[in-house]
Amino acid sequence: MRSRWWAAPVLAAAVIGLAACGSSSPSTSGAAAGSTASGSQIKTASTSVGTILVNSTGHAIYWFAIDTPAKSNCSGSCAGLWPPVKGPVTAAAGVSLPGTFGTLNRADGTTQATYMNHPLYTYAGDTSAGMVSGNDKNLSGGLWWAMTPSGSKPSGGAAPTTTSGGYGY
Repeated sequence: MRSRWWAAPVLAAAVIGLAACGSSSPSTSGAAAGSTASGSQIKTASTSVGTILVNSTGHAIYWFAIDTPAKSNCSGSCAGLWPPVKGPVTAAAGVSLPGTFGTLNRADGTTQATYMNHPLYTYAGDTSAGMVSGNDKNLSGGLWWAMTPSGSKPSGGAAPTTTSGGYGY
């Protein structure tokens, strides 16, 4: 009987340990909140061009009009100015978005996050949270737009006069 005093605490510790080691599958429905391997959480912010997606530090997220759903057309010096958002990403807790996140494989072998099939980027010219200086810019061979929750151009941006290839915006 004396040697059994430890049985209850050991059993309780084993049960707690097994519960902590249990697995749960992440949500795959749309842009559900949760954590990812990279820990990148996307949220929304109200800016001068409307409500847009931002990264965890509050920096605007952009899409490039000449990209396609399967290919980023921004590499080399372009990617230095417009760093790709590394994927995968998810919506931050409490953020509800109508679109879905995904990823694509870049030519350099890295994984880039997408939203509504648009490859995602930040802009080196945005030096602080809330800036949208890359919106409606014709740089690196095409137009750049801040990413809205609906995936369309922000309401504060001007319409382009000419386009070619990609999404046609």
